[in-house]
Amino acid sequence: MFSLYLLDANVLIDANRDYYPIERVPEFWEWLLEMAWAGKVKIPQEMFEEVVHRTPMGQDGLVDWLRTHRDMLVLAEDVQEGLVANVTEQGYANDLSDDEIEKLGKDPFLIAYALADKAKRCVVTTERSRSSRARANRHLPDVCSDFNVYCCDTFALIRELDFSTNWRVNR
Repeated sequence: MFSLYLLDANVLIDANRDYYPIERVPEFWEWLLEMAWAGKVKIPQEMFEEVVHRTPMGQDGLVDWLRTHRDMLVLAEDVQEGLVANVTEQGYANDLSDDEIEKLGKDPFLIAYALADKAKRCVVTTERSRSSRARANRHLPDVCSDFNVYCCDTFALIRELDFSTNWRVNR
């Protein structure tokens, strides 16, 4: 188990849309807040902004929830720009076009935050490995692997931090 799990934007968007809608499974979101308060789960500022800007219409509840709990959820540290540059150049390509950089989104930032203390940090994403992809088309698990950064999906996070719908009873 890691000390800190860093959430990709898609973890929150997909959870709300597909598995744990805020209005139907509030226990998941309360648990997530508890984990954030305990310092076990955080969202880098860049991922927070990505969720706010990428959230599809009809998921306004997610944006409201994030904004309401921003102080508890957002990782309180600045990214190391050198790590972001290294992840971008070594993990994707050193000659990316502007379009490719835009396609990357904030993924290099997420990996850079994990690299800042990779023995204790884990990237959580819903992306799956696609090892044949190159450049800006690479997925987080593959780039994380290149940097020996542990990466897991939402379900592994739930298992590792022991979420259940009666999690309060089990504490």
